[in-house]
Amino acid sequence: MNKIIFSPPDISEIEIENVVETLKSGWLTTGPRTKLLEEKIAEYCHTSKAVCLNSATACMETTLRLLGVGPGDEVITTAYTYTASCSVIVHVGATPVIVDTGKDSYEIDYDAIADAITEKTKVIIPVDIAGMMCDYDRIIRILESKKALYSPSTPIQKLFDRVIIMADSAHGFGASYKGKMSGEAADFTSFSFHAVKNFTTGEGGAVVWRDREGLDNDEVYRTYQLLSLHGQNKDALAKTRLGAWEYDIIEPYYKCNMTDIMAAIGLGQLNRYEGLLARRKEIVEAYTKGISSDTVSVFRHEDDDRRSSMHLCLVRLLGKDREFCNEVIVKMAEKEIPLNVHYKPLPLHTAYKKLGFDIKDYPNAYAMYENEITLPLHTKLDDEQVKYIINNFNEVVSSLG
Repeated sequence: MNKIIFSPPDISEIEIENVVETLKSGWLTTGPRTKLLEEKIAEYCHTSKAVCLNSATACMETTLRLLGVGPGDEVITTAYTYTASCSVIVHVGATPVIVDTGKDSYEIDYDAIADAITEKTKVIIPVDIAGMMCDYDRIIRILESKKALYSPSTPIQKLFDRVIIMADSAHGFGASYKGKMSGEAADFTSFSFHAVKNFTTGEGGAVVWRDREGLDNDEVYRTYQLLSLHGQNKDALAKTRLGAWEYDIIEPYYKCNMTDIMAAIGLGQLNRYEGLLARRKEIVEAYTKGISSDTVSVFRHEDDDRRSSMHLCLVRLLGKDREFCNEVIVKMAEKEIPLNVHYKPLPLHTAYKKLGFDIKDYPNAYAMYENEITLPLHTKLDDEQVKYIINNFNEVVSSLG
């Protein structure tokens, strides 16, 4: 049996040939392949436009900057997430407002959102954890109920009559909610294409947004280009046109563009993506059938309204604590099966303690973290490896009591 790796990228000859072709083309940075990938992602997500950048973090931060969010503003997010969901709020100088999860849920506590909204709230960042989209209709109803508090301060903010939804769907590319693809439900949606994600460009990410009356999609796209390329009003591709060398720097912005080498990988991945999702579903179904019990809960990746992208297989050992779970992780490692944890709630990290957050204020998030373990879930796993993981996991959990 081949060695089990926790989350390797699934790279085929298609991606390799695409990259070789790109290298031979002489065009390596942002160019025709990046533009083509943007078009294909927009088509896949059922949106008018997409922008590819070098990470989901860059997508979220540039979106906040596009919206004019900064000092004096508040942005809501959840305690149960990776730091990127919250660090971007700090990067733009706004104040993070961290909300607990719901009881026995990895998702933000919907009932607590309304109380977190103030006249300073400009954006909420829900997190589509493990590839399962949040209940966006419910979020919109909550924001609509508090629209009297919404106080827009920039022209683009004034196009909205409520707090703006910027989904962190780093895990959610390919997921759907009530028939809408991830990217159609929130006002803005960011995806991660990091090496461990379902869909990868090595590093990378993309942002899409919904059409809205008064929102000029071409102008939004242009602003993202400025934000990601030093504020330069022409990218390298545009400057190659005869006599078109001259450019201007509109503002001293940032550098976070995607390269054509990265996009070449993504174009290959997109051709194969539905098959990759189907294989992930097979593995999740095997885990659910082989592991679920009265004491072990496997994350549900589908319900009546939602279809997950099946990015992570989150497992809870009910009634156990972090110490017990860590021992399971060690025992499984001894059998050459790598496990992980997703996530330590933000208030457990030093950076957020320094900002004044205390895990005692997030009992639901802590309860989810306390007994969570993440199993390997990727398309390089074969059936023999999946069975080996299931059998050993059940044996180890049983032996430790």
